[in-house]
Amino acid sequence: MISLTLPDERRQSRRGIFGILNSVPHPTLVEMIAVAGYDFILLDLEHVPNNETLLSQCIQLAQLNGCIPLVRLTQADIPRAGRILDMGAHGIVLSRTESAAEVIALREAMFFPPQGSRGITGGSVTGFGTLPLAEYIRQANEKLWLVPMIESLQGIEAIDDILRVDQVTMVMEGALDLALNMRLGPQPSHPNVEAQIRHLAECCARAGKPFCANPRTPEQQQYWQRQGIDCWLCGEDRGFLFQALKQRLSVLQPEPPL
Repeated sequence: MISLTLPDERRQSRRGIFGILNSVPHPTLVEMIAVAGYDFILLDLEHVPNNETLLSQCIQLAQLNGCIPLVRLTQADIPRAGRILDMGAHGIVLSRTESAAEVIALREAMFFPPQGSRGITGGSVTGFGTLPLAEYIRQANEKLWLVPMIESLQGIEAIDDILRVDQVTMVMEGALDLALNMRLGPQPSHPNVEAQIRHLAECCARAGKPFCANPRTPEQQQYWQRQGIDCWLCGEDRGFLFQALKQRLSVLQPEPPL
């Protein structure tokens, strides 16, 4: 195992933190992302089929290569949080977070008493006994990442209450689902959506919690850089892979005859 590290510690030592959403669940790709230098990887269990053996391999390869493995869960999967953390995940991202009560339910599943009600085991998270259980419990209760992902107007409206939950580590945005929730269609860069995301970031700044930007245009990137944002979700591996494959084919494929 590698030591658990909070976003603030990582940001100070690496001049910001940079992550990527993993939508192609394969250990080799996860290893490539980690070796490429990303600070964290978001392993998706919301939209992507993934068995626990494969997930465990992805988690282990990420952390062995210095990349923080986070796992995205839905509300229905909150009871799985403890088992996923036992695999070595360093935190949970809760999709479609809409209330402080949901965050508190996740806190209960993630943390050991007195912060939560998670049960204890050994295994790889304790280096098979080389890290005393009491020390692992201390580290977990202090340094696991609990990350709400805000993807609806209800989540935006509840953000101040959500941020009052002490264990919230960082906040992510889901602009595409937010646009759908706002009845704007698949327009994550719509001005009304951008206004809500900027409000979300302002609430995080007031609460002293990191906001993780996910810029979809050069203009958005420049805006967040001017705001001093230093936590970044750099996109999704599936889209990058497809574009690289398509671009390479276009370079080598002969032009059709006139």
